[in-house]
Amino acid sequence: MTSRPLWWLLLKLHKAWVRIVAFAGLALLTAVMAQLLGPLLPGGLHATVGADAVEDILSIVSSSMLVVTTFSLSVAVSAFAAAASSATPRATALLQEDPTTQNVLATFIGAFLFGLLGLIGLKAQLYDDAGRVILYFATLVVVVLVVAALIRWIDHLMSFGRMADTLSRIERAATRSLKARLENPWLGGRPRQGEVPTSGVRIGAHTTGYVQRIDTAALQDAAAAAGGQLHLLCLPGDFVIEGAPVLILDGGSLPDENREAACKAVSIGDTRTFSHDPRFGVIVLSEIASRALSPAVNDPGTAIDVLGRLVRVLSLWRTPMAPDPTFPDVVVPALSGAEMIEDAFRPIARDGAGVVEVQIRLQKSLQALQQVAPAAFSEASIRMSAYALDAAEAAGMLPADLAAVHSVLPFAGTDGP
Repeated sequence: MTSRPLWWLLLKLHKAWVRIVAFAGLALLTAVMAQLLGPLLPGGLHATVGADAVEDILSIVSSSMLVVTTFSLSVAVSAFAAAASSATPRATALLQEDPTTQNVLATFIGAFLFGLLGLIGLKAQLYDDAGRVILYFATLVVVVLVVAALIRWIDHLMSFGRMADTLSRIERAATRSLKARLENPWLGGRPRQGEVPTSGVRIGAHTTGYVQRIDTAALQDAAAAAGGQLHLLCLPGDFVIEGAPVLILDGGSLPDENREAACKAVSIGDTRTFSHDPRFGVIVLSEIASRALSPAVNDPGTAIDVLGRLVRVLSLWRTPMAPDPTFPDVVVPALSGAEMIEDAFRPIARDGAGVVEVQIRLQKSLQALQQVAPAAFSEASIRMSAYALDAAEAAGMLPADLAAVHSVLPFAGTDGP
């Protein structure tokens, strides 16, 4: 897990304004380089390379990029709205973080800003004839970046915000998050064995919201300073109330400054995030399938597509082996395979109870996951299979359709359902 300052920095670097500031920095750097390198250039070079046209080029760039930016922003907002209405509002966060969209919009706005600052420098007589040559070549670089961004943007708009694109983004986010957790199942701490200590110093959440990230290294420092062990009571994705215990110190004593550091190591925000919360990606995929199965949409094909994606994500699961803990004084609960099965399939089993195609694919999905990771998914798959069958019978599914579902039950011929 990255440290809290590095995590904060990475979040900021994903913002579009960082790229826009880079273009403004290029404009200022060009002005400085014109003063430093201008005297070194041969005389008359500005007429040879056509640097006298730089003012006209900057005028075209600054005026056209403002229009292109406004149009592109309207297209992006329309894509966000389409994803929220056709898939789920939770998916818009991934679209807003799309690097291609951010790079393109930042290039357009940055080019506008570069052109504007360049014109201001020309009018302020900051560039002599030699300086115009440097500004001319810097402008050509910006024009090439703008053309490349336009080509990427046109190609990107062919799929941006469509259902398949949205599903693929969520699947990739869920896959990355689950893979990272499986590679580090206890966030560098020790696995919890047995019950949480009932006695000890309880450390409450500093605000109400969702746990977004846990800085295990900071918790290790606090536990070492206290001379005890810190037992984590939550994982990323859990909703906590201000003042409710999120940590318990078993043994030792915790000074106020270390208590505050331990409290702040559990980062809490208003919404769940995909990066450190594997369950959230699975929940969002299941939510899209549930919406597709509503009578207003009636799109079982999307639900079947989601079931396949859920199997791909959860098939990454393996029984985690307890590694040598990097932070031995921090005790962390494990991610539950049973909860992942519940998150993934219960909404689909409930809302698709009367659709035989969905029920058949659901039973096949449970069978596949049981074969991938029997220790993690077997019992939960059996329970979910029984729940789906009960839901189908309660929904009044035709006898022939029920027979088709029974024929693919993953536990047929066993003591299961």
